[in-house]
Amino acid sequence: MRKMEAFVDIVRADPAVENVTAFTGGGQRNRGFMFIQLKPLEERKVSAEAVVTRLRAKMSKEPGATVFLAQALDVRAGGRGSDANYQFTLLSDDLEQLRAWAPRLERALREIPEIADLNSDQEVRGLQTSLVIDRATASRMGLGPRQIDSALNLAFGQAIVSTIYRELNQYRVVMEAAPQFWQSPDGLQDVNLLSKDKGLIPLSTLARWETTLAPLAVNHQSQFVAATISFNLAEGVSLSRATDAVQATMARIGMPTSIHGSFQGTARQFTASLENQPWLILAALVVIYIVLGILYESLVHPITILSTLPSAGVGALLALMLFGKELNIIAMIGVILLIGIVKKNAIIMIDLAIETQRSKEILPEKAIFEAAVLRFRPIMMTTMAALFGALPLAIGFGYGADLRQPLGISIMGGLILSQLLTLYTTPVVYLYLERLRLWVSRKKIRQVEAA
Repeated sequence: MRKMEAFVDIVRADPAVENVTAFTGGGQRNRGFMFIQLKPLEERKVSAEAVVTRLRAKMSKEPGATVFLAQALDVRAGGRGSDANYQFTLLSDDLEQLRAWAPRLERALREIPEIADLNSDQEVRGLQTSLVIDRATASRMGLGPRQIDSALNLAFGQAIVSTIYRELNQYRVVMEAAPQFWQSPDGLQDVNLLSKDKGLIPLSTLARWETTLAPLAVNHQSQFVAATISFNLAEGVSLSRATDAVQATMARIGMPTSIHGSFQGTARQFTASLENQPWLILAALVVIYIVLGILYESLVHPITILSTLPSAGVGALLALMLFGKELNIIAMIGVILLIGIVKKNAIIMIDLAIETQRSKEILPEKAIFEAAVLRFRPIMMTTMAALFGALPLAIGFGYGADLRQPLGISIMGGLILSQLLTLYTTPVVYLYLERLRLWVSRKKIRQVEAA
């Protein structure tokens, strides 16, 4: 409690802190918890990440305990609790091997600059009193491990030795050592053993006790013994960069193949989303191609519409890089929205060009030119409406602005670049693919006539 009060005083002295609440106790007596509420952003003038970095430097100078600060995440996945926001779990079927390699990985991870607040749930430095029996001496005195165990159990295990029967009730007689004798290991000095040949023998003559280390708990996951290393991100470091650094460190120290490491919680959901995103985007493009192919009864012109998407993706990435934002889940939502918004411009133009070419039986050059002229105004109107709709997200302030900004920036960047390019490239792509279609059609006609 005294150590926690010292940390609370350090936190409360920070000018960005509004209130702090701390408590300890419960199931784990060597731990405490602290909740920090910051002042509004317009008052503190710095981000929560900067406040965490500032407090982390101050608290590291306080001896006797360690504080792990974790900023509340806008999007959190998984229910695993720990002293930090992200977790990396080691699984093995060999407990001793896991206990040997988990600290090695922890020491190696402390040397990389991408992560902070590193800690592990493998708490193996608990204290226990171990009784070491001199079996040779005990055997000479006619005592074995069973008699010693029975004596200790009677003294410290509360054994029922008799029952007292009365007219109305019965009372069990429980034998144990008096409380003052089992408050510390010194009570073992007063334990005596009964030998048939030697009579009462003090336990201290044939055994000694010493303080040794013991694990406070043995954690399991998926029926394997597990050790979880938790960490936070260093200031300015993305989660993808940190996960790559952890994987590289695990390979560098030569972790045995019998120990399997994997991310958990939010980090696991992030890595899983990165693996699935390319397939999800590919599936969306395939579905769009099939629907547009059925709509226009063409195999080539859906490609004309899909050709507008690369410029939108490049524009979104460039905008995020320009403003120093990560390509996180929220930014990916913006990229997915761009697929629908950007291809709409090409659909407006190509739909009219195909209809004009088929109904008026004119050349593709004239059809796409008329479509570009007639559809320029609705294309610009819808694009500007989407731009101004995303503008408040991109320049938003106040609570939650960091969560919303990548969405608005990715939408605006993709729309601006794609609009500048596709107004000129879409007619060109249409003409080349239309010539390809006509060339294939004429070739098939000549083959049929020759047959």
